[in-house]
Amino acid sequence: MSRRLENLIDQGTGREPADLVLKGGQFFDLVTGELVSSDIAVCGDRIVGTCGEYRGVEEIDISGRIVVPGFIDTHLHIESSLVTPHEFDRCVLPYGVTTAICDPHEIANVLGTEGIQFFLDSALETIMDIRVQLSSCVPATHLETAGADLPVERLLPFRSHSKVIGLAEFMNFPGVVHKDPICLAKLEAFQGGHIDGHAPLLSGYDLNGYLSTGIRTDHECTTAEEALEKIRKGMHILVREGSVSKDLLALMPVITERLSPFIALCTDDRNPLDIAEQGHLDFMIRTAINHGRAPLAVYRAASISAAKAFGLRDRGLVAPGWRADLVVIDTLEDCRAEIVFSAGRRVTDALFASRNTVAPVGLDSVKARPVSAAQFAVPVSDRETPVIGVIPGKIITEHRRYRLPGRGNQTTVDLDRDIIKVAVIERHGKNGNHANGFVQGFGLKKGAIASTVGHDSHNICVVGVDEDDMAAAANRLREIKGGFVVVEDGKVTGEIALPVAGLMSLEPYEQVRDTLHHLRQAAYRLGATLEEPFLQLAFLPLPVIPHLKISDKGMVDVDRFELIV
Repeated sequence: MSRRLENLIDQGTGREPADLVLKGGQFFDLVTGELVSSDIAVCGDRIVGTCGEYRGVEEIDISGRIVVPGFIDTHLHIESSLVTPHEFDRCVLPYGVTTAICDPHEIANVLGTEGIQFFLDSALETIMDIRVQLSSCVPATHLETAGADLPVERLLPFRSHSKVIGLAEFMNFPGVVHKDPICLAKLEAFQGGHIDGHAPLLSGYDLNGYLSTGIRTDHECTTAEEALEKIRKGMHILVREGSVSKDLLALMPVITERLSPFIALCTDDRNPLDIAEQGHLDFMIRTAINHGRAPLAVYRAASISAAKAFGLRDRGLVAPGWRADLVVIDTLEDCRAEIVFSAGRRVTDALFASRNTVAPVGLDSVKARPVSAAQFAVPVSDRETPVIGVIPGKIITEHRRYRLPGRGNQTTVDLDRDIIKVAVIERHGKNGNHANGFVQGFGLKKGAIASTVGHDSHNICVVGVDEDDMAAAANRLREIKGGFVVVEDGKVTGEIALPVAGLMSLEPYEQVRDTLHHLRQAAYRLGATLEEPFLQLAFLPLPVIPHLKISDKGMVDVDRFELIV
């Protein structure tokens, strides 16, 4: 018998003092729904004792506190936090998120396998357990220009990595339904493993066909009716509340004790400013309970149900033999993390300082050509113009049509109806594509904002009232090697540099958080009315989300999955 097993048994039976004992508190039993008064004994990275009294080499008094299992974020893109995996670890773990299941889809669309390797190397060093899903859609579609191409042959070498769970969100659901050979090759290669879904508004027979390929999860539900159909058809629904996509309130009806085995929580895209102001999964837990959801249903979704959905059989309960990912909170309703343990280690600054660093990648990924104001001109048309209709809190957009005013031979913005220009500029150095269109819902009255974060291919996306400001914003992104920029009357009034693949900062998350605050204020001074204008901007080029989007190739009718000519 190994010495490790002997230690686990001896400490669990109480023959020897445990490495660590949490004394005087209660734990939330996610099987019965009861609060149980008990010591919690830990040996190394594993819980070895509950429902009793224990002695410990180290003892921590948690009287009056409650212990719950560490939270699991079941779907996110760390890149959207705008910081590296190491800084994400330091930012989010203190909120009780001990496991994060990420899809490095954003950096993979820019750098390919180099980006995936960067995330895997980082995941081996972080305190939080970061698990990686292999990006399934690079490029996401044929309707845009990505920086990389990842056929199945380039994914297979990563499949056996210790941090890899399976195949990441399969966003090209039209490709699946219509049996695209490239899609089918990837699905075939991962049969028997976990395959993550992404199927907004898909229903009926098409949903049946999509699920028949072995896809098991979905984070794109925006109504309870949609979620319930997918649950009935065997999907595990990942309830999402990010910085832009806010589906928690709409999905409250399915967060019940009966359905909780088929529900989990995720953030998808959440930036450090929102994390600082609201929290992370703890914010979702608080919000759901405050809206009348049963604590048992919510905490199950945050841990054990999430673990089971992704085959993580060692975590999600406060029970002997389970991984010691533990969160000491004040009350179930407030869910304020006071102490966090990751694999039995108390989360402290010293613990973060013990990590090995990983060298950043993609520091020269912005290869866009300089642009001029004249390139943002849109010829006058005698027909109605397609306009992207932004829905606050959603990445789904509406396909609206308007007759727009003109000046000379050019179509102009219509500020009375909140319609301004949008453009996407290819930035990977491949073809120099530049496409223009119109968007409604940003509230801008002047200036421009621009970003190299533009899902999924991450070309430069610009919205603005003034063409000179739009050009200035796009060109400034080249100079700072990617990021977000606000321009007013020809002057840069706010910016953040994101030189790691044009997606992530090299700075500590605290500095990113503070810079984002100033950046947001600069956008508000232009008249922006959206709570998070920059991430909303980043989703305008996402041609796998209905209904109207724009890529570097032109306006995209997502429902028909084709460019508008």
